[in-house]
Amino acid sequence: MKLTELKPNPSDPALTQRVSGVNEKGCSIETSVVVERPLTIFLNNQEIVTIMTVGDYPEYLGVGYLYNQNMLLPDDEIVKVDHDSDIETVVVRTLRQTDYESKLKKKTLTSGCAQGTIFGDLMENFENVKLSAKARIRTSWLYDLTKKINTTPSLYLSAGAIHGCVLCQKNKPIIYMEDVGRHNAVDKIAGYVLLNNIQTQDKIFYTTGRLTSEMVIKAVHMEIPILVSRSGFTAWGVDLAQQSGLTLIGRARGHRFLVLAGHERIIFDFDDDKVDKG
Repeated sequence: MKLTELKPNPSDPALTQRVSGVNEKGCSIETSVVVERPLTIFLNNQEIVTIMTVGDYPEYLGVGYLYNQNMLLPDDEIVKVDHDSDIETVVVRTLRQTDYESKLKKKTLTSGCAQGTIFGDLMENFENVKLSAKARIRTSWLYDLTKKINTTPSLYLSAGAIHGCVLCQKNKPIIYMEDVGRHNAVDKIAGYVLLNNIQTQDKIFYTTGRLTSEMVIKAVHMEIPILVSRSGFTAWGVDLAQQSGLTLIGRARGHRFLVLAGHERIIFDFDDDKVDKG
């Protein structure tokens, strides 16, 4: 299926509110701040979790969250996704009967902001995923991507206090999602990918957040072979990337980056010495 490009909509009045204050000189100011609101996710008749979110794309967030928790299986048929803004719930309904009572008892709070939660075994199905060995990223694509993403109008630029994640193809950002927690932004993209049957084996995933174990696990679960961040790494994140064959690129700012796993996918085609710095 052809990808439909999605970008942040910082002008959406539901995502921010205006707040008065003073600046460093004591002068009165008014500024935009990002909103937070709860969203309770149900799988069929079972309540799974309540998370804090900025509030856009709740259907994608609900589906992606359940998929990245291994509660939705790749061959599950989703018959309906209902969002009720009045009671702040999203209900994902499947043909398969589901019961995750035992899994919900095993809970891990992640290092993600906005209190990320993972249920059950963190490594469930992790070792069974085979990432594409043919996928590549050119350094020219990487530099082009970071420039395009950093200059795209976004909630981050207008209000801050938010994370962004972007699904990319070659040097083109395709799906750009933001949320108060990076794990929510990832899950929104996962939901879009699942509902639209998008092939991910040739894609690049960019995040503004740290390259933690959670980020690596979710990228691998989504079968995305290349993960990029402008931020740094955690030791477990690097270890898991090396185990899974994921290409892990961090501290990507300007024409600088570090690769701590999967460097064989990188094509070094950009000659910085030939750039006119005049």
